[in-house]
Amino acid sequence: MVGAKKMPQYKKLYEILRKHITSGLYPEGSLLPSENELCALHGLTRPTVRHALDQLVKDSYIIKQQGKGSIVSKLPKDIGILSIHGSTSAIGKEHLKTLIIEKPAIKAWDTPFMFELTDIERESGCICFERLRLVNEIPVFYDITHIPNINMPRFASRNFKNKSLFEILRTGYQIEIIGGEQRLKAIPADKRISKHLQVKEGHPILHVERKMKTNRQGFYIYSTLYFNSENHSVCGTF
Repeated sequence: MVGAKKMPQYKKLYEILRKHITSGLYPEGSLLPSENELCALHGLTRPTVRHALDQLVKDSYIIKQQGKGSIVSKLPKDIGILSIHGSTSAIGKEHLKTLIIEKPAIKAWDTPFMFELTDIERESGCICFERLRLVNEIPVFYDITHIPNINMPRFASRNFKNKSLFEILRTGYQIEIIGGEQRLKAIPADKRISKHLQVKEGHPILHVERKMKTNRQGFYIYSTLYFNSENHSVCGTF
C-alpha cells in the first residue's frame, strides 16, 4: 500500500488545508495564511505551496485575488453525489453521517454487472460494501460500491463508518477520482430501498449507476446510488 508517508509534499499540504476549510476552521470569505507563512509553517518551498494552492483553486475550495491572497470559496450546500469531490466535501462532516449496512468483503462480481468489465477485473474479484448516508440524521441515499480487488491491501478491513471513501482512497492509496460516466433514472422504491431510506414502497427514487475513472491506469470504481431527492437536490461536476 502507498501510505501517507509517501504522499507528495504538496498533497500533504493540500489535505491539511482542505480539512481546515471543510471543517469550518476557515469559513467562507476568510483568508488562508500567505504563501510565505505556509512555507515557514510547514517547511516547504514556494513552488510546493503554490502547487497545493493551485489544486485547491482547481477543486473550487479557494479563489486567488491579486493583492489579497487565497480566499475560501462558498462550499455547495446541495448533495454532491454527482461530484468527483464526493459527498463529504459538499455537505460537510458535521451534517453527514455514514452507516455501514454491509461491511467490505471480497467477492466475485455480480453477473450481469451494470458496466462491462475487463478480464483482469473479473479474474481479481471485487471489494463490495453497502452504506447508508444520512444528512442531518435523515437517510438520504443508499450506496453500493464495488472496487476491483487489485493492489488494495487491507482495504476490506478498514472502518468506513462516518468516513469519506474518497479521502481514504486519496490518503491511503494515492487513488484520486478524475472523472467517469454515470446513468440516472427514476425508479419506484422496492422493499429494500424503502426500508433503508424510510419511504413508502413505490416512492420515486433517483437511481444512479457510476463508473469512476481514477488516476491509476485502468482502475475504475463502480457504485450504485439510490437517492431520495424529495427534500434535497443534487449538485456537482463530473
